[in-house]
Amino acid sequence: MRITRLPAIGSFGIHSYLSRLLDELVSDFTEVGLEVGTKFGATDIYEKDKKIYFETELPGATKDDIELKVEDDKLLISGTIKRSEEVKDENYFRIGRRYGQFQRVFPLPSQVGDHKKISAKFKDGILQVVVPLRDSIKEKAAAIDIKIE
Repeated sequence: MRITRLPAIGSFGIHSYLSRLLDELVSDFTEVGLEVGTKFGATDIYEKDKKIYFETELPGATKDDIELKVEDDKLLISGTIKRSEEVKDENYFRIGRRYGQFQRVFPLPSQVGDHKKISAKFKDGILQVVVPLRDSIKEKAAAIDIKIE
């Protein structure tokens, strides 16, 4: 039996694990037609070439609607999505799109390199933030063999 353990990566690893669990819980409710929580700002996070990529869906946003900053070793994505036209609430049958203010906060791992080298681009409703790492998080994972007696 082989078990792979990730190195102790502090709040970054814990936050990723808890976010994944919460997303799975919410998706169970969504499958039966209940809307629980918001999927606005759904984010994929992955490592590639000693960089962490945060790809966040922001449908209806423009570049000017988004504020991005690093504060206390956290990546903060925030902004306001505005409606393109005003329609009175009583004329709606259903409001499914999200409007208004949003904020997503992601802890950054201790392996983050120079914060000044963090870059971002916004295209087709997807915000991609690239965070350089000093060391790979994934490469430090080591398999541990466990003997069963």
